[in-house]
Amino acid sequence: MGVRLDSRPTIALLFGGEEPVCMSFEKDDKVVLNDKHSEFDGETGTVTQVIESMFGEPTYTISFDEGQEVGIAEDQLEAADEDAADEDDE
Repeated sequence: MGVRLDSRPTIALLFGGEEPVCMSFEKDDKVVLNDKHSEFDGETGTVTQVIESMFGEPTYTISFDEGQEVGIAEDQLEAADEDAADEDDE
């Protein structure tokens, strides 16, 4: 049993009157990793691969200047600020 995303009144009702925020990232997006167990925690990287898990959730490979992280869940990422991403490129 799944929730139909095209049924906004039902979704709003299920989520306490607010529609859920659905954010996904695409290849080449700049993101910030939030994982206190990673050596790249808090760093800005680039999405290099998006793979859908067997449960239908996307997992990401993120490349950083000093390496990469594989199998990152969407809830561990946030969109990088445009200015921060530009500074990392310099």
